[in-house]
Amino acid sequence: MKKQSNFTRTEQMIQENFDNALEKVLREGAKKLLVSALEHEIEEYLAAYKHSKDNNGHQYVVRNGYCPEREIVTGIGPLSIKKPRVHDRSGQCQFTSTILPKYLRRMPSIDNLIPVLYLKGISTGDFRPALRAILGDNVTGLSATNIVRLKQVWESDYKNWNKRDLSNKHYVYFWVDGIYFNVRLDEHRQCILVIIGATSDGKKELVAVSDGYRESKQSWREVLLDLQYRGLKTPPELAVGDGALGFWSALNEVFSTTRHQRCWVHKTANILDKMPKSIQAKAKSMIHEMYQAETRKDAFKSYDEFLKVYKAKYPKACECLIKDKDVLFTFYDFPAQHWVHLRSTNPIESTFATVRLRTKRTKGCGSRIATLTMVFKLVQEAEKSWARLRGYKLIPLVMQGKQFVDGILKAA
Repeated sequence: MKKQSNFTRTEQMIQENFDNALEKVLREGAKKLLVSALEHEIEEYLAAYKHSKDNNGHQYVVRNGYCPEREIVTGIGPLSIKKPRVHDRSGQCQFTSTILPKYLRRMPSIDNLIPVLYLKGISTGDFRPALRAILGDNVTGLSATNIVRLKQVWESDYKNWNKRDLSNKHYVYFWVDGIYFNVRLDEHRQCILVIIGATSDGKKELVAVSDGYRESKQSWREVLLDLQYRGLKTPPELAVGDGALGFWSALNEVFSTTRHQRCWVHKTANILDKMPKSIQAKAKSMIHEMYQAETRKDAFKSYDEFLKVYKAKYPKACECLIKDKDVLFTFYDFPAQHWVHLRSTNPIESTFATVRLRTKRTKGCGSRIATLTMVFKLVQEAEKSWARLRGYKLIPLVMQGKQFVDGILKAA
């Protein structure tokens, strides 16, 4: 018996050594594949900008070494990766890897990955190989049947969430946007309408996910009326979004006291789109000076300077800025600590960074409820890592209607 025991122990040690060696080989292979994918992504990005050059014929967008090494936790163990870095000397764009997003330290869980893969157009039958490639062979429950069951559970969760009582809710801020995904929706409901809100204690949370037309007043009106019907009686103090949304007209009817703030990221992109690339870097810098000014007076000074410089040659770009003048600087009437949150729709943009906006639908079919469910689940998972608003202790003052001038509480 003793010999048999020793023999078994020896076998176990051999097996463990073999498993460790195999795991090491798999990790090295996974690392090489990831590095290769990152290099290919960089090359594609550089190729897209190869014709963007300065007056001396030098490319604006170039390789710039590597980011510091970071460890990525995966299903087959940790991988140490150095991501290639890109430098844009014109300052017009910033490279963000879709393979290895900024700050990623752990490969996403299945709860994150299934919504992302679905919204990228991958069918249920292809989930298993896709998930195994990302999370490793040790992950269980990857059969198509199990994934379908999981999606059905999530669908039920979404339907229940979409009927939840809101009578005890009070949101101080709304961020709104219409998101297009790489999945076919019903011909008459072409994008996903998303609202994220900030609560009285400074936490951001998902408020609404529906489908409709981004520019349609009626689509957004249905969403807002549904929130009101389920108990949301107190209007938010401020809403932040793109100027092209039908949301604003609907907001004026349903929550008429809510103030408007246009997203400066969208506005900047819209203005620069109407200007030649050769001057976009300078124009972008001048736009930054507007919304990063310490006071409203300084912001309008930069605003007037921009119009003085560009109005004669680029009237369409200036008209794009002028038409939203009254709703671009509203954030100055709120606490300065909140400005970083109120100048853009970043809470929505950053959430969907892994599933970039698409204006064209693919031939891949995706049902309406499944797409809504996947968006709901993706945001729900992202919500777990959202940080509170800076200066959240000032939110009660905002809700009480206290006045702020250039971000500072006005003396009584």
